[in-house]
Order: sequence, then structure tokens, then C-alpha cells
Amino acid sequence: MEMMRCIFKKAVFPRITLLTGMVLLGFLTVAQPPVRIYTVKDGRMFIMMDKQIKEPSLDSFINQYEIANLALKDFIRRGFKDSLVKFGWKIEENNDAGFMISKPLFGLDDLDNPVNKINFTQTDQSFAVRFPAVNNGITYGYNRFRNKSSFTVRDSVTTFFLRSNLEVRSVMLAGSFNEWDPNALAMRKTDSGWIADVKLGPGKYWYKFVLDGNWRIDQDNRLSENDGQGNINSVFYKPNTVFRLDGFINARKVVLSGSFNQWKHEELQMEKTATGWQLPLYLADGTYTYRFVVDGRWMEDPANPDKYKNEFDQFNSVIRKGKPYILKLDGYTNASKVVLSGSFNNWREDELYMNKTATGWELAYTLGPGNYDYNFLVDGKRLAIAQEPLIIGANHTFRLKGFSSAKAVYLAGDFNNWNTRNLAMKREGDDWVFSVHLSVGKHLYRFGVDGSWIKDPQNPLWEPNEARTQNSVIWADK
Repeated sequence: MEMMRCIFKKAVFPRITLLTGMVLLGFLTVAQPPVRIYTVKDGRMFIMMDKQIKEPSLDSFINQYEIANLALKDFIRRGFKDSLVKFGWKIEENNDAGFMISKPLFGLDDLDNPVNKINFTQTDQSFAVRFPAVNNGITYGYNRFRNKSSFTVRDSVTTFFLRSNLEVRSVMLAGSFNEWDPNALAMRKTDSGWIADVKLGPGKYWYKFVLDGNWRIDQDNRLSENDGQGNINSVFYKPNTVFRLDGFINARKVVLSGSFNQWKHEELQMEKTATGWQLPLYLADGTYTYRFVVDGRWMEDPANPDKYKNEFDQFNSVIRKGKPYILKLDGYTNASKVVLSGSFNNWREDELYMNKTATGWELAYTLGPGNYDYNFLVDGKRLAIAQEPLIIGANHTFRLKGFSSAKAVYLAGDFNNWNTRNLAMKREGDDWVFSVHLSVGKHLYRFGVDGSWIKDPQNPLWEPNEARTQNSVIWADK
């Protein structure tokens, strides 16, 4: 097992091709160039290979990943699988076209320890990438506990609480906030359990308890996630907003609903207090509209004067997190009404009424980091001229080399909802460049060169898509 760990540290990143989801099980049925892949998925190592692979390529693959002990040549040519079985590999798929084999990345003793599974990623994916507190594409988050209240939050300090378990000798707290170090943060015994204070900024955090050396999720926390390497970790959101509705003490149920959760009217049930109702929430930077649902009756927030008129000739309350930006439209001074509409408000045409100035129209609007499309409706008619995308917090510049004679190059990816016409790259010498904002984590993208879409020829990381072509892969870490 130690040998395989060493092999994997050398093998997985950054030179391999990445596959995700069911593509792992279906790649052999797709016609494509010869495949030879060594990767990881859900805590298992995978080798996938086309049986038509040429001898030099096979030798190079075996030497690169130091797996001569698996006798892959004998398996491919003669079906000999004794060596695979001997070293713990399972044959997941095997046919005339190719094969896929897998093996657990860790022994059974290590399965509950996140540290062991995280260590192998450190050369290419930092803790910030795998466990980002903010800038992670999450719009909102809330906590759901049973048998105990949510962790106490006072300013920057969060008090984690493990209920009961008074018979154990020691309890440690490990999580994304201390790089899963099982020896760094000792919890203190109380009359009802164990507590530990941690300084946290607003955002999303993952954690586990370590009881006498044994890793365990918080069994009183309803929120848990698989980190993609076989670990199930508990999740906690440090809130930065508390929604409150005073009064309505006799109501049976009060729900918070807004643009941040696609107006779901049952999800965010508020908690009753001595004076009304409240719900702590984490909200990413941006502008959001919301309403309360009191025993089925929708209403605006009576304590919040900031509101937009909605399609029912009523009002939605507004909450803003972050920095306001001034969006302008020059000219059209004879118009009676101009509305701003964009991807940041789901292209609503009845919400963002702009203010007339001496030279045109403008509106202050709060937005978080992102890549936004927008346009204007002038007296009910949308402008035919597309607006330049609004890029806030650009943190990565894409660069395409080798196409100096191209007439037009576009960038598209999951960061702009695969819009193929709004990110026109700019020529810089012989290269084409464009800067965008990327949330922390994995992103897929392609380049459109004079109408033909290709993966990035300078990036060795890619994965197949539903069109049986390839998307390039990039990991953002800030």
C-alpha cells in the first residue's frame, strides 16, 4: 500500500487526463483517440486504457507510473490477470476496446481519516481549493442541527460543541480551518459534552471530531458532504446575516424565501424567538430580493425600507452584501423609462429602474465577484447592441497561443454558462487573451477559433463532454 501511495503521488497530478461522473464507466464505448489514464475518483485509483495502444506508448505509461508489477502487457495481450488480483486491483470493465481497473487509495484503517486522503493533493491542489470558505460559487448557506442548537457565534469566534461522549479521554476538533490537523485543537470537557472556540470569517467550513484517536462526523449535524476522496465531513456555515421578523408570535410557521434560493417557499423555515422569528444565513456578496411567508401568506419585510416593485404590483425587500457598482447608459435622454436587466437578476424586466442624469441613465447596484451579462430596456424595447460583459474581481487570464492568423476568438466555460458569444478574446501580440473571475475550484472551458471550438492546446488537463469532444480543465485557488 505504501508503494501505491508513492506511485499515486507521482502519477495523478498535474499530467493526467481527468474524467468525472459516469464518464469513468462509459469511456470505453466512445470512439476517441487511444486512452491511457491513471486518476482518482471517490477514494479509488483508476487505470483506464485502450487495448489498441501502441507498444512504445504502453511502455512509456508503465515506466511513468512505475506499475511494471501489474503485468499490464500480459493482461492486454493474453487476459492474464493474476498480477492485478495479487496487488488488490478490481476489473471494473473489460472488453475488446479497452479496460478499466480500480483499487482503494487507502487501507481500511485510513478510511475515516481525512488527513491521509488530503495529503496526496498538496502538490497541486491546496486546502483553499478543496475547502474554500468563500468565493466558492455558493450563494447562501444555513445550518441544520438536531438534538442541539446551532454553534454559538460571537463576533469572529464560533464555539463548536460535541454533545455527550463524556466517557472518552480526549476529543480534538479538526477541519478545513486548521488543515485537518488532529493534534492542533483540543476540545474542553463540560458537564454536557465538549467545546472548542475557533476564529472564523463568514463562509462555509468542513469539520470532524477525533474521539480518542477515532475520526467521527457530528452526528447531530444534518449537513454533511463527501469531499470526493471518500471522506464524509460535517458542514458548518458561519453566518453573516440574520433575517428577523418581529411579531407574529401566534403564527404556526414562517418561511424566508428569496432570489438567493430561487424563491423556494418551504426550505428556509425561521426559528421562533421571544419577540418574533429569525434565521441566521450566510450570503455571498451581491444583491438579493426576499419576502417572508407567514402561514402561507407572502409579505415584504416591514422593517426594511429598501425594496423593489415586483410583477404582482407588490414589493420585494432587498438586501445588499458587498460593494455597489455604478452601471451607466449614455444617451437616450428623451426616454421616459430605462430598465437594467442581466444575469445578476435573472434578466427580470420589471425590477431595476434606472435614474435619469444629464447625459443618460445610471443605477448603483451591489455585486460580488463574477462574470455578468446585461442589457437595457428603453421604453420597453431591449437594445439590439450587446453590452460588454461586466467582469468583477478578475483573477485569471486565459491565453491562447498559436492562432495569430485567426480573425475572431471566443472563450466559453462554466464560469459564463457556456455563452459562446459574449467573451470575445483580445489580441495581445500573437496571442489571444481574456481575463475573468473564477471561483475557487475546478472549471471547464473551450476556445472558439473562427467558429471552431477546441480545447486549450497548452493545457494537458481535459475531460470528455456530452458532445464526445474535450473540455479543458483548470483549478482556481483564490
